[in-house]
Amino acid sequence: MISLKNVCLSFGGKNVLDNFSIGIPDKGVTCFSGPSGCGKTTLFRVIAGLNTVESGEVICDFKKPAFLFQEDRLLPWLTAIQNVAAVLPRNGSGEAARLLRNVGLESEQNALPSELSGGMRRRVAFARALAYGGDLLLLDEPFKGLDEDMTARLAAMVSGSGIPALVITHSENEIRLLGGRVLRFGGPPLALF
Repeated sequence: MISLKNVCLSFGGKNVLDNFSIGIPDKGVTCFSGPSGCGKTTLFRVIAGLNTVESGEVICDFKKPAFLFQEDRLLPWLTAIQNVAAVLPRNGSGEAARLLRNVGLESEQNALPSELSGGMRRRVAFARALAYGGDLLLLDEPFKGLDEDMTARLAAMVSGSGIPALVITHSENEIRLLGGRVLRFGGPPLALF
């Protein structure tokens, strides 16, 4: 179960979540769509426990969320396979190689992030989020910089993972590919409509 009740959170005097309440389905895929700056990423950070609210109640029964941030956040001194294996138990390189193969990067596993294109780095970060083995996927614009075929491939991985997923996207095509519910937000401050 994921529920926020009368949540308030501000940054630098700007209300981002203002007396905000929502119940989010805890099965399947739920997409969040709305203009930039309306608080979707902040909402995900609250759900993951990365931001503490000023007031209100946050209930999240998930204990180990896997978060794919807007930025790839790869460790620049590690290769692609090492970045994925970093979240796996010791000797997880076989699983890391399988995940990189699933995202079409089997031939790039020994490349450093600086040697990869933006789309390739995004796929390494995506594979790492799946490798983490969380009980909830929080994916903030997971297909940014990817072509249509790769987007469809990764969307199928999310839908078929069996792990509840919350996905921020600005793309109607991505919403269709993910096949889940969609919550549309107005902007700012965050408000359901």
